[in-house]
Amino acid sequence: MDIAQTIERLGFRKWYEREWVRSHLHLVLMLLGLVGLFAAAEAYGDSRVWSDRALMGLCAAVSAAISLWALRRYLYLLLHAEDVAHQAVCPQCRAYAAWSLQGTDEGGRLCVRCNRCARRWDIHL
Repeated sequence: MDIAQTIERLGFRKWYEREWVRSHLHLVLMLLGLVGLFAAAEAYGDSRVWSDRALMGLCAAVSAAISLWALRRYLYLLLHAEDVAHQAVCPQCRAYAAWSLQGTDEGGRLCVRCNRCARRWDIHL
């Protein structure tokens, strides 16, 4: 689902909270991947058979790849949500997330209007 549609359906605060939770779930996945990486490294040192070592090396590589992907996703989601949150403050009355969505454009911008002072501005996604 599109970000603008999600914000329109849930509201900005709920969208922000969900993005924050999603990003931190990726952080947990990264930590679990690191546990798998360390466990595979431990098992690699204990095995004497070549096939077991190859399997542990493969497990370590997969765990490292999952950890790197999860870290990148964590940082992207968190920084994107923070960037949008910094733009959610009305430039005139400084009200945070007290706006209504007026529309979107093709450039990835949300056109919003403050509920307190009726000022319009764009939020870049």
